[in-house]
Amino acid sequence: MSERVLTTTLHDAEEELERSLRPQSLTDFVGQERVKEQLAIALDAAKARGEALDHVLLAGPPGLGKTSLAQIVRRELGVGIRQVAGPALERKGDMAAILTALEPHDVLFVDEIHRLNRAIEEILYPALEDFRLDIVVGQGAAARTLTLDLPPFTLIGATTRTGLLTTPLRDRFGLTFRLDLYNAEELGAIVRRSARILGVEVEGDAADEIARRARGTPRIANRILRRVRDVAEVRHAGVITTDVADEALELLEVDEAGLERFDRELLLAIVERFGGGPVGLSNLAVALGEEAETIEDVYEPYLLQLGFLQRTPRGRIVTELGRAHVGALRENSALF
Repeated sequence: MSERVLTTTLHDAEEELERSLRPQSLTDFVGQERVKEQLAIALDAAKARGEALDHVLLAGPPGLGKTSLAQIVRRELGVGIRQVAGPALERKGDMAAILTALEPHDVLFVDEIHRLNRAIEEILYPALEDFRLDIVVGQGAAARTLTLDLPPFTLIGATTRTGLLTTPLRDRFGLTFRLDLYNAEELGAIVRRSARILGVEVEGDAADEIARRARGTPRIANRILRRVRDVAEVRHAGVITTDVADEALELLEVDEAGLERFDRELLLAIVERFGGGPVGLSNLAVALGEEAETIEDVYEPYLLQLGFLQRTPRGRIVTELGRAHVGALRENSALF
């Protein structure tokens, strides 16, 4: 088997495992109680009226369940779904082909919807509001517009950066939900549920320890659980105890606060290279060799939640809590 085929096979297996851990209904979905309550009412109302669900915007950091909620909506409505990433839509024809292939009440899920190009976004406006597709045929004085009727459908947009959405697009969503980071109790329930699906025995305290270090994110909790399971199966009897979890988390370089190596490097860079801040995001990105958008969307939300980092008009500042954490970890040089 070639290296490329092996890599593809492993990637597909990982994706299949990830899908198996996704909740299948709102009842299975742990956390986000207010979002679930509002969404359940909207779903019941749409089904009772025999109408398409209002367009839904799901916002929040990566890994909180936006894709899972889109799949749950599709199952609750009993309709089809078409899933696409915003950056993958490069031409107007791409969007037109997707829209004309939808069946009545289908769900169109657009991930990273804030990265749609403006030309494609303009096609969406009449499609979302009036369920019609306007196609311009010809050029110059000979140009004319053809209008195609579309079946009623539901657009579910997922974004990590609501502020990058244009106002006309944002205003066309009838339902807007902000997903928040999860608390340790909710993540503990997710870890136990995932462990049952994976067929691995995990002690209560071990599940809580994994949850506590999962950065408030179910995707990270499940990823850590799978790696801890590997350590339990290879080095121990297969049962995830607290000692096994601690050993695996140390191997993964996840510290007591749930910070990974890059989080610690980010804090250390601000403290040692920029005197604790303030430092601009672009300068920080260059210093760390990482994209500014990745730092802002992936790493900063959890550091802000912990109170280790502060955003100011002048730039990023490491707080006293952050400095204390960096100082404590310096004693354990293996983590840096």
